Amino acid sequence: MKVTIKDIAKLAGVSPGTVSKIINNYQDVGEETKKRVLKIMEETGYSSIRAQKEAAYRSNIIGVIYAGKINADFNHPFFIEVMNSFKKSIGALGYDLLFFSNEKEEEDFYDRAIQHKVDGVLIISGEEVQSSIYELDKSNIPCIGVDIQLNGKQSAYIMTDNYKISAKVVEHFYLNGFRNIGFIGGLQGSPVAEIREEGFRNTMKEFGLTVHEEWIAHGDFFAESGYQAMKSILKNSNNYPEAVFATSDHMAFGAMKAIKEMGLKIPDDIALVGCDDVDACNYTDPPLTSVHQDKEKIGRLAAYMLHDVINNKIQPSTVMVEPELIIRASCGK
Repeated sequence: MKVTIKDIAKLAGVSPGTVSKIINNYQDVGEETKKRVLKIMEETGYSSIRAQKEAAYRSNIIGVIYAGKINADFNHPFFIEVMNSFKKSIGALGYDLLFFSNEKEEEDFYDRAIQHKVDGVLIISGEEVQSSIYELDKSNIPCIGVDIQLNGKQSAYIMTDNYKISAKVVEHFYLNGFRNIGFIGGLQGSPVAEIREEGFRNTMKEFGLTVHEEWIAHGDFFAESGYQAMKSILKNSNNYPEAVFATSDHMAFGAMKAIKEMGLKIPDDIALVGCDDVDACNYTDPPLTSVHQDKEKIGRLAAYMLHDVINNKIQPSTVMVEPELIIRASCGK
């Protein structure tokens, strides 16, 4: 016999409206009433019937949002590779992708996700993330973040362990005799950039090394900003670092240009390490030492985790991916 909301309400001694509120997670129902209704739903098999009905109405569409007001494009090799891996894996699971525009002054991503009936959303972090991203995070729509911390009950996030990225570089410099170390970080206020800078500063102190503030500069993860940041560090030609960690390969490429323009050699005068391990690192002069982020793995994890959250197979959680330092000639050792 088909079980209805009216049947559940009658058995529980409540109104059909109360049952509907419980099903849709409204907060204005007493805890005891909620437990009683949910127990009856489970005993009658109503919850599994409803799940089947919901599955029938799924769109098999995943929304994709590049969150942020700055550099809000998929034009960085890190995000391109993550996205390609995600697209391949989520497609194999039977989903299509819908890319959300973020060109408007004010975005309401939750309303748009509802309007397009997406089953879940992949959120990739940019800089200055819009507040409406966190409203979407708090909703019942499954969300997986890449390089952005999400804390909603239907959300999880994946990122490389950004603290370890910097710790591995400082440790490598230290073990190879470098003591005077500079740092080119991302935009101040960016969560990822702040974690990497914290990792750099703390690990320097752990090894008893001095953090020279005049050798700390910031960019936006792109080459021109790395060039300008390196010029700033080198403005006192009588006192420059032995080694520099640029927290993106593109900023390291810009730093390379600035170092060479000063008539200095890499790594003889200044050793240089980047981050992301993009393909171009193999073709710079000298080839760039870089921290490898497993972009293919991050994309696959994002796809499978989002699929499992949508289908209530896992409880949303945080996954940290281990970084790996790839040694090339720019480090000299």
